[in-house]
Amino acid sequence: MTELAQHYLEEARRQFRGYKRLGEGALAQLKDEELFLALDPESNSAAIIVKHMAGNMRSRFTDFLTTDGEKPDRHRDQEFELSSETNRADVIRWWESGWACVFSAIEALQPEDIQRAVTIRGEQHTVLQAINRQLAHYAYHVGQIVFLAKHLRSKDWKSLSIPRGQSEEANRKLAGRKPESSGPRA
Repeated sequence: MTELAQHYLEEARRQFRGYKRLGEGALAQLKDEELFLALDPESNSAAIIVKHMAGNMRSRFTDFLTTDGEKPDRHRDQEFELSSETNRADVIRWWESGWACVFSAIEALQPEDIQRAVTIRGEQHTVLQAINRQLAHYAYHVGQIVFLAKHLRSKDWKSLSIPRGQSEEANRKLAGRKPESSGPRA
């Protein structure tokens, strides 16, 4: 069981790193003004998605094993609001601080922690369930950021994986090589 739990933790860490890298690849392609554009009044900009993710990450992963993952000082609705002074540096700071909370907590976990109980909004989860919940949540939002960036950059978009029309060439290059796993791809 310990070996399986260790493998799970390594895989979860790899996936979190991959989602962070994927999001950064998309955010880096956005011009400053595009970072704050929403497709319609009911949509979120990449900046708002980042602010929400960072709030969620701080709440879920601060004192991960010992306190409820919904911290009393979290004001989720405010994560969907930006001031007119918000700039790219703010967004990147939120991004980095959120991920720092994730990695600080997840790097400290040991195989024996996998079945420990943690609470999120008063609901009991195993550590494994809580990590899976957050992996899915962050994948969802990173996907939104990638979609927005790809839409806004249009013909100037630089693929974060295999560019359209180049799958066969990529497959030929990979033939005979053991693929290296680098995390989620777009």
